[in-house]
Amino acid sequence: MSGSRTSGKGDLLFSDSYVAFPRQKQFHRSRAKYRLFGGAAGPGKTKALLWEAIGQANEVAGCDTLLLRRTYPELESSLLSYFRRDVPRSMYKSYNASKHVVTWKNGSTTRFGYCRNENDVYQYQGAEFLFIGIDELTHFTLKQWQFLTSRNRCPAKVYSDGKNAGKRIAPCMAGATNPGNVGHAWVKALWVDHVPPPGFERTDLYDPRDYEFIRARIDDNPIYAHDAEYRRTLEALPEHLRRAFLEGDWNVFAGQYFDVFEIGRHTARPEELRLEPWWPHWISVDWGFHHPSAVYWHCAVPESVIRDSGFVTRERIHDGTASHESPVTSHRSRIITYREFVQNNLSPRMLAQAIAERSGRERISEVFLSPDAFAHRSSEASIAEQLGDVLTANGLPRPAPADNDRIGGWQLMYQMLESDAWVITDNCGKLIECIPQLVRDDRRQEDIRKVDGDDPADAARYGLISGGRLAGVGTAFVPSRAGQSPPLNSAGTARFVTGMPLGEQIARQVTATDQTSRAIHCQRLEAEAKKQFRPKKLPRRHR
Repeated sequence: MSGSRTSGKGDLLFSDSYVAFPRQKQFHRSRAKYRLFGGAAGPGKTKALLWEAIGQANEVAGCDTLLLRRTYPELESSLLSYFRRDVPRSMYKSYNASKHVVTWKNGSTTRFGYCRNENDVYQYQGAEFLFIGIDELTHFTLKQWQFLTSRNRCPAKVYSDGKNAGKRIAPCMAGATNPGNVGHAWVKALWVDHVPPPGFERTDLYDPRDYEFIRARIDDNPIYAHDAEYRRTLEALPEHLRRAFLEGDWNVFAGQYFDVFEIGRHTARPEELRLEPWWPHWISVDWGFHHPSAVYWHCAVPESVIRDSGFVTRERIHDGTASHESPVTSHRSRIITYREFVQNNLSPRMLAQAIAERSGRERISEVFLSPDAFAHRSSEASIAEQLGDVLTANGLPRPAPADNDRIGGWQLMYQMLESDAWVITDNCGKLIECIPQLVRDDRRQEDIRKVDGDDPADAARYGLISGGRLAGVGTAFVPSRAGQSPPLNSAGTARFVTGMPLGEQIARQVTATDQTSRAIHCQRLEAEAKKQFRPKKLPRRHR
């Protein structure tokens, strides 16, 4: 740490209020302009970030410092909670609870803030902060980080009195985080790999000496080092999360698939959206029993609504336009995924009843179900038939088999995110949590590695690739960044499954509008179905 950050804080760091652990001391003493602290869960990184801001505010009179989380609930449960619990009232002059600003006795301030949406960082435009600390940095985007670096400055260049008189004041920033989430790739690049990440436009200005990673694990915190119960909790996590939170392994999310996903850009509050009942609505279901069943409700918002009424406004903020032209749509429509239900240990009929109750009186056009649910696993009716009996009794459509083209589906999801053609409401928390954690399969780079907890992504994929035609979404495209080939099964390929009346399957796949064309299309589909279900000839026996 530079001279401006080593002297005045000493009394604070070793007071009764805060006694730093060895790894925390290493963080505080670092001279790097940009520091990253953490890796695994439980090393005391949030507390270190809080007291770094306190130390700098008390060391430099009249300066401003800033502490951030992505959302207000996260801010309230971490940084603000630590502040109220650990910082004695005698240490500061006042605290404005409505603005979340602490004023210290020397006139300096510490502001607690949050940046839920991509553009919330602009509320700090024009401000100057000697220190900016970001808790759970991987929840933020590279653009947010880069903008905040422009606010990290101090008008006074040197100390004017005290034993540091004449020494240069060095503004700095720090982040604390675990591996994973939307910012995993760029954070890993800057601090772990020491290379400029994609989107870092002036790569010639990147200096790895500015970035220091202070790696810390649970064993570095005496409070948790011998806590067998907490360690057992981390050990019980799915493999990829266990490696991230217990071992602090940054390579576990290497090859992040949906590196374009951003909270705020691709998410919205449900109350911000008005989904009209006459717009197309449909449901997608990934069936499971021991694994969770995941259900999503989707709605197609027409181009005219987006263009004429400014339906989704954050893109207008983002780049000054009402919407983005999507290369995977015939127009600028959007799909809104607006409701989520994820639960395990439900029988097919119980799941169908839960879907019906949550759908209410909504007019649902289609229900797309994972294809394996149509197989007869016993003498009893198939899962699809059991679901269908309850759904139809409640006025909902009988399930149709979802398109299970994994590669084509992931490609479609990627391209729709990249072109802002897909928005997820905040109440779909499992899906929002799942998407940034998906990584490429090492054995098949075009696919996503299957892990526990990926059920929400599978269900959403069914909804986009199978129900996308209701919004004019096609599947024959090549994502501009994914470098993948088009899906093997193009739109319009006939698909037939057992366990569902053939006539209903054909009716769902006929797209022509005039009667003659429909009749021709039906005859062709009937012929293809006969070929598919024709008994295979037994191999000729050789004498």
